[in-house]
Amino acid sequence: MEATVVKTDIEGKTWEGGNKPLTVSYGKMMMWFFIVSDALTFSGFLAAYGFSRFKFVDSWPIADEVFTHFPFLHGVDAPMYYVAFMTFILIFSSVTMVLAVDAGHHMKKNKVIIYLFLTIIGGAIFVGSQAWEWSTFIRGEYGAVETKGGKILQFIDTDGHRVALKDIAHSSSQRDAHESSTGLWYTTDDKRLTTYTIDDIKEGFAHKPNVLIRTQYLDEKGKPIILSREASLEKLNKDGVGIVEGANLKHNEYGTPLFADFFFFITGFHGFHVFSGVLINIIVFFNVIIGTYERRGHYEMVEKVGLYWHFVDLVWVFVFTVFYLV
Repeated sequence: MEATVVKTDIEGKTWEGGNKPLTVSYGKMMMWFFIVSDALTFSGFLAAYGFSRFKFVDSWPIADEVFTHFPFLHGVDAPMYYVAFMTFILIFSSVTMVLAVDAGHHMKKNKVIIYLFLTIIGGAIFVGSQAWEWSTFIRGEYGAVETKGGKILQFIDTDGHRVALKDIAHSSSQRDAHESSTGLWYTTDDKRLTTYTIDDIKEGFAHKPNVLIRTQYLDEKGKPIILSREASLEKLNKDGVGIVEGANLKHNEYGTPLFADFFFFITGFHGFHVFSGVLINIIVFFNVIIGTYERRGHYEMVEKVGLYWHFVDLVWVFVFTVFYLV
């Protein structure tokens, strides 16, 4: 039986060869390749976060109780408000980028300048907000006690409100950083000292009958377990070995250090992308002003930068959902 061979003319078809497969320029195609590879990287990070949270679900910090600060509103409980504000700013910058790309398609230089400038401002606000959030997270607010097993003990009053270490400590011991000039340098290489010692907290806690200890672990209703007054005293005196103020890669007053590790790594990696995008947008912005793309006869560079910016915004939507909301 003779096989039938169907011949078709591929001229004008999608894959016709040349330097523009899929009728897309080389630069735009390479941007898509980068976006796909970077999307896989972020997917791996978020998957690792989800796995770790599932494994330590009984001791994982609650985002609503961690991110409760708002600039210039000290002492006001505003859970997730500032993170929501950051998200709105970044999404708004994505809208202005769309308008900049559309203006470029219509060769409207002045509109490209305006919308690209607004995009840069939005990105700068986001990066600055993230830096402030990092600073607040690192500095902490209430403080906590760390146990022998590396667990965190937080303090609350009988109404369920957090109580800071400064409101518990009976007295603050005189603490001097170890310096070579004092002859104590060989005892430790860590000069960072907490405001209070564990003895200050134990002594003060004994005189605060309305203060209880809340553990990292959750009860059957998914709420952190609160110990009775007697159990709180026993737990603190028996297991309390150190003070934690704020968070870093080793200690975290909000809960397991793994939470802080993921926070710094994921938000930091995304923040680096936003910061890089702002720098690239600034370069493109000045090229638009001096008429570089007008002379080329197209604003494809604005479109390529726009693809990167939309990707960064989309990634933040996933980070915001997985890390802060879920």
